[in-house]
Amino acid sequence: METPKEKLRPKPPLVNDAILSRESWKIFQVIAEFVEGYERLVHIKPSVSVFGSARTKRDDTNYLLAESMGRKLSDAGYSVVTGGGPGSMEAANKGAYQGRSSSVGLNIDLPTQESSNIYQDISLRFRHFFTRKVMFVKYATAYVVLPGGYGTLSEFAEILALVQTGKTRQIPIILVNEPFWRPLLQWFKNTLLPDNMIDESDLTRWTFADSPEEVIQKIQAFYNDKEIPTETLIEDKTDI
Repeated sequence: METPKEKLRPKPPLVNDAILSRESWKIFQVIAEFVEGYERLVHIKPSVSVFGSARTKRDDTNYLLAESMGRKLSDAGYSVVTGGGPGSMEAANKGAYQGRSSSVGLNIDLPTQESSNIYQDISLRFRHFFTRKVMFVKYATAYVVLPGGYGTLSEFAEILALVQTGKTRQIPIILVNEPFWRPLLQWFKNTLLPDNMIDESDLTRWTFADSPEEVIQKIQAFYNDKEIPTETLIEDKTDI
């Protein structure tokens, strides 16, 4: 009986020490971003992470709302954390900068993004989106999400997934400008839910607010008789 010929498989490439060395050093870049973020942000609690479009114009209603909200959150004792860019991020930082609490910018190096806004008491710069995302979540008392594009949607989806999977504590997720968000949330209800992609309870993980006062009221109501967590992410406590 004829035995089948051995199927030719691609051979693994030889290790190129020069390439490996460069790639390995990137690990230290990532570690450095985590270390600096932890060290500089550990003192900002309680804080609120605010998201919104970098394209929002300074005379836009959402810009003015974000600026007022940043100021009121700051005066209420919350550090305000944004992506550090222009638009709604600048507005929230600007308002917080005029208040009594810290204004924080988690800036990201992008080829198409304008320079960081100037209203930052603490300014961090990241090369990697994933390290930056951790910093947004780790010390957040609440998430406030203004209208925005892919970046804003990414942050909204990120916190929903973390809460849904139990990797982070439940915190207020407040959507500002309900008409903007309603079509997306209807899609969640009419498409994701019937297809068993999410549960009914997943449709209750956010709330709406139309004014800075309402944002603060909802945060305070959530933590009424509750201790504000020092860290949002639920760390792995397993002994090694």
